[in-house]
Amino acid sequence: MKHEVLIENLQEAVEGQFNAKERSTEIYNYEKYNNLQQIESWVANMAAANPSLITTSQIGTSYEGRRMHLLKLGKPSSSPKPAIFMDCGIHAREWISPAFCQWFVKEALTTYGSDSAMTSLLNTMDVYVLPVLNVDGYDYTWTNNRMWRKTRSRKSGSSCIGADPNRNFDAGWCRIGASTNPCSDTYCGAKPESEVEVKAVADFIRRNLSSIKAYITVHSYSQLLLFPYSYTTALAPDHEELLRVAKAAANALTSLYGTQYTSGPGAVTIYPAAGGSDDWAYDLGVKYSYTFELRDTGRYGFLLPESEIRPTCQETMLAVKYIASYVQKNAY
Repeated sequence: MKHEVLIENLQEAVEGQFNAKERSTEIYNYEKYNNLQQIESWVANMAAANPSLITTSQIGTSYEGRRMHLLKLGKPSSSPKPAIFMDCGIHAREWISPAFCQWFVKEALTTYGSDSAMTSLLNTMDVYVLPVLNVDGYDYTWTNNRMWRKTRSRKSGSSCIGADPNRNFDAGWCRIGASTNPCSDTYCGAKPESEVEVKAVADFIRRNLSSIKAYITVHSYSQLLLFPYSYTTALAPDHEELLRVAKAAANALTSLYGTQYTSGPGAVTIYPAAGGSDDWAYDLGVKYSYTFELRDTGRYGFLLPESEIRPTCQETMLAVKYIASYVQKNAY
């Protein structure tokens, strides 16, 4: 077996994620990784500063009792508006993911009124943003284990903790690419939606299904733009359209820095995996369902340096805005 060592010293890479210059706690910095407490304060501050464009709610409570904050971006309307739902941080160690959700909110607010596409989007649609889905796991990566992936739930009869929230949705649940072993990183959970965080998201989307036209979930890493299916190699009924939109969105992303993305259905583009949120949303009736796997392709992996936050978020914005604009014009 040929092999290549990408990271000689993992601890050094963990420390190297952070920019050497002093990290200020006074000013919120979108080009640094922010811990859960900082993100919670940011949610409150953004809502208070932008009451005409943002409302916040608590979508649920995590296993360990943390709040799951949901932001709703959009100009108030007397009639229901079509919506897009976007979540970040489903896997705890993928720090660039919550960083993107924060960046998206910042860009939406600062460019509303000057950027025609964003102005039109927020005038005619609502965008729900869940900055951190797996709040317990994300907090744990800051305090205990940087490479933690799962939730922090406990299962009777096992000393192993957590389940993989992206194997816990009711989409071909635990059929392929997931483990029944509670100690595995891809443990599918005791049953579909056994994880309270997953159930909170699923319940919200079910309640608002008539308005939600697109679902976007942000992961890392691999530089992929995926869509259903992952739990089967069968093509989705809307495969041709989903692929066309994904390729155009990926081209928009590439136009900024030349970053190359691969587009396609999850099962054949990356690997088969049951219980994923995008497959579940699509089968529920959310036609435009996409998964982003952000930078990079493995040099840093989950330990993407802070110097990569700005370019990653800038290019990803182009792809997300393309998808949003397409959905806006093709709402069903």
